[in-house]
Amino acid sequence: MRILFISQVFWPDTVAVAQHLWDVAEALERKGHVVSAYSSRYPYENKNIKYKSSEVHQSISIERINHTGFGKSSILGRLSDFLTFNILIFFKLLFIKEKKYNLIIGTTVPPFLSFIGVIVAKWKKIPFYYWVMDMQPELAIASNMIKPTSITAKLFTLIGNYTIKQSDLIFSLDKYMKDCLVKRGAKKDHVHVLPIWPVMDKLYEGDRLQNLFRIKNNFGDKIVVMYSGNHAYVHPLDTLLEAALKMKDNNRFLFVFIGDGVRKKDVTNFKNKHHLSNIVQLPYQPRNVIHISLGSADLQVVILGDSQVGFTHPNKIYGALFVGKPVVYIGPSPSHITDILYNLKDNISVSNGEVDKLVEALKEFASSPVEQTEDIGKRNRDFTLANYDPDMLKGEMVAVIENGIK
Repeated sequence: MRILFISQVFWPDTVAVAQHLWDVAEALERKGHVVSAYSSRYPYENKNIKYKSSEVHQSISIERINHTGFGKSSILGRLSDFLTFNILIFFKLLFIKEKKYNLIIGTTVPPFLSFIGVIVAKWKKIPFYYWVMDMQPELAIASNMIKPTSITAKLFTLIGNYTIKQSDLIFSLDKYMKDCLVKRGAKKDHVHVLPIWPVMDKLYEGDRLQNLFRIKNNFGDKIVVMYSGNHAYVHPLDTLLEAALKMKDNNRFLFVFIGDGVRKKDVTNFKNKHHLSNIVQLPYQPRNVIHISLGSADLQVVILGDSQVGFTHPNKIYGALFVGKPVVYIGPSPSHITDILYNLKDNISVSNGEVDKLVEALKEFASSPVEQTEDIGKRNRDFTLANYDPDMLKGEMVAVIENGIK
């Protein structure tokens, strides 16, 4: 098949959606399919970098849209980036040659793109597959970014419903998201539930104190509680930050925040306001060394906002489990994360706002024998390899793309 991916983010961007898209594209190419992608010339978080307008990487052809790159510093700049990207990619799709592609695959990044993609695909009689990473406007409403009665919410609902109903096949990340999709008009037999996978090929298996990332950043023998990933509006970091504040005089703990995003400044401001030396902020780590950075932690944090179940799917859980680390989950129950942790006892799970409970759980972890905490991590990793092995999940997705849902 000749397959086209459309997404704002793609290789070599480091955000999770870009990495998962690349994994699938690469897997399809290895099966003999001809794979192409239309994407942005700018990374998701850094508009100071500009990629080539086109290139071929590992036999995958990438063409990038040369839209404005003002970034997220102003509303007008964000609006310009949003409009120019969508308008330019619409015309690029509009003028693709007849029968150039057998299939178009779109995601929810950015939200309007798959709406554009499905319109063009229908007109050109090309099947369109929709890979849903989050649900809008539900996620924005749950995160208090927009009001449910706003024009924006109504517009997102309208275009989302059309995209959902017109897609030939939909990939949902969990059963809760599938329920939301069906309520929005998706046919049950058109939705395939498939979780995403850890974007790692290696595992750090060396001595804890000899980890190069730990040494480079002077973590010493502290218990490192790590949040690694995007700092977005939909990621409520308050409970974790308040725990760090309550534990500011406990020299055994270090709270490490890795990544970027609009809420990164909130972490910085909180740290500076309270003069917290137990908070460390570091940039995104390249994919080829992320196993070392994640492996430097003693506990990996996964966060889900209240009322967000089914609307988003924190994939940090898979990386945390894959590297064999105990997990700290902060969020509501039930969710796809609590479903996983139900099978994995002794990981830490608290609700948003339960700061004291989190502090006590961390102290209890610190007092546990090393053999016990290491056993938690080993069970986490074994469970992930059995249920969320990257090759297994990528293979399943490729099979569904090739054959559709049976």
